[in-house]
Amino acid sequence: MAELRKDPIIGRWVIISTERSKRDSDWSVSAIQARSSEFCPFCEGNEDRTPPEIFALRGNNSPPNTPGWLIRVVPNKFPALQREGDLSQQQFGVYELINGIGAHEVIIETPQHGLQLADLPVDHIQKLLAIYQQRIHGLTPVQHIKYVLIFKNSGYAAGATLEHSHSQIIATPIIPKRVLEEIEGFKRYYEEKRNCILCDIVRQEMLQKTRIIGQTPLFIALEPFAARFPFESWILPIEHCSHFQEMSAEYLFDFANILKYVLEKLKNRLDNPPYNFILHTNPINTTENMIYHWHLEIIPKLTKVAGFEWGSGFYINPVPPEEAALWLQNS
Repeated sequence: MAELRKDPIIGRWVIISTERSKRDSDWSVSAIQARSSEFCPFCEGNEDRTPPEIFALRGNNSPPNTPGWLIRVVPNKFPALQREGDLSQQQFGVYELINGIGAHEVIIETPQHGLQLADLPVDHIQKLLAIYQQRIHGLTPVQHIKYVLIFKNSGYAAGATLEHSHSQIIATPIIPKRVLEEIEGFKRYYEEKRNCILCDIVRQEMLQKTRIIGQTPLFIALEPFAARFPFESWILPIEHCSHFQEMSAEYLFDFANILKYVLEKLKNRLDNPPYNFILHTNPINTTENMIYHWHLEIIPKLTKVAGFEWGSGFYINPVPPEEAALWLQNS
C-alpha cells in the first residue's frame, strides 16, 4: 500500500507509491541520453573559448588561461545573474522586482573530457571541494550577495548543456525559498526540542540502520525518510556544522571519500544516471541560524515531475528509501 510521508524539516508530504515501482518505465534511465558535441570549450587547450578564468589550480606554474591546469573556475558565458549594476528594488502595486545582480561561475572539474566526478581520485575531489570553499569566501564580500549556491547538473536530462564534468556557483541577492523553508524548519524544531533536527535524524538513522548507504568517521550518507525521488541521497556531517565553507582539510578529505563512494554506487547500480547535486549551507555574512546543519542532496533523474506534482506540491516516489538504501548497499 502507498504511504504518505512527511518531511520532518519543511513539512512537505511525499507519496511513497510501491505499486508504481512495478512499472519500470516510471524510473528507467535507458532512454535518457547525455548530450555530446564534437567541440568542447572546457577541454584543455580550449582555454580561449571560455571567459578569462577567475581561478585555476595548476601543477606546473603555467600562466592563466593556458593548458596545465587541474581545476579551472571561469565566469558562465551565459550568466543567470550579472555582477555589474545596482540592485534597484522596485514595487508596482502587488508586484516587486529587483535587478538580476549576483554572480554565476563554472567550475571545470578536470581537464580530461571523458572523466566523470565519480571517476576522479579522492585527493582531486578534495581539491575541488576546497575550491568550492574558496569561491564562497571570495563571493562573500561582494555587495548585495546574500547566498552562494553550489550545484552540479550531470547529464543532459539533468540540465547539463555540455557533457564535460563541471559544477556551478550562482550567488543571489536573496536567500532562496527552499533554504528559507529549511531554516524555518530548523527553528521550529529547535524551539520545541532544543536540538538540531538533522543531528537527531543522524542519531536515529544510525540506530535504525535502514536507510544508510555508507558512513565514514565524519560523515553519513542516507536515503531521506521522505525522499522525493527514487535513490535521492543525502550526505551530511555527523557532528553539527552550519557552514560548509568552515570545514577543515580533515573534513574535506572525509567528505571527498564519501562523495566518491555514493556517486560510484549510483553510477554502477543505476547504469550511470543523469543527476543533480545541491549543496545547502547557511547563508553568508551571518552568525545567525547556527542551528542550521549543512548537507549535500544528490538527485538522480529517474522520474519526471508531472501535473500532479506541479499542481499539489506533493511528490510521488515509486521506490521506498529503505529499498533504495539496501539496493545501493548491495552493489
